[in-house]
Amino acid sequence: MLRTVNRVLLALTGLALLGLGAAGLAGGTDLFRRLDVTPPDGYSWRNPDEVLLTREDRTQWTDESWWWPVVLSVLGVLLVVALWWLIAQLRSRRVAAVLVDSGDGAGAAVRGSALADVIAAETEELPGVRGARTRLVGRRRAPRARVGVLVGADARPAGLVRALHRGPLEHARASAGLESLPAEARLRGARGRPERLT
Repeated sequence: MLRTVNRVLLALTGLALLGLGAAGLAGGTDLFRRLDVTPPDGYSWRNPDEVLLTREDRTQWTDESWWWPVVLSVLGVLLVVALWWLIAQLRSRRVAAVLVDSGDGAGAAVRGSALADVIAAETEELPGVRGARTRLVGRRRAPRARVGVLVGADARPAGLVRALHRGPLEHARASAGLESLPAEARLRGARGRPERLT
């Protein structure tokens, strides 16, 4: 979900910047006069000699009773959304260490990157796999694996996912003593020039 939110926010920001850039280009190059087009009502930047926002545009509503409550409410909502987004970004970071139950009550810690590297290396040994990358996200006591797999044309996705679950992921879960190791696998086809058989 976080990836979708990031893409939507990026798309909206891009569209807003594109619109502002188009407005600036239209006003700065005197496009309305050159194309003999009448700009929309209330559009103040009609030629290169005018400013984007005049003093009247900037102060026309400041004396209204609703202006400041609306401004403060909008800024408050934007602040809350920005803080939520920032916290969501920080929560999805990689797991630095995974806590392992060693059975003696003391426990141990395994570097998250080491465990991820082992999962990736074992995944690359599966039939049809050209490459793999893994990272662990979530919490130290309940990590989640994100596995990116580069597959060849001879790979069978359903069988590969089963082999990934029963092999590398199950081995990592058992070796770390975790009750479960939820995983998200993303399969991508390898691109390259086809080999010519003679």
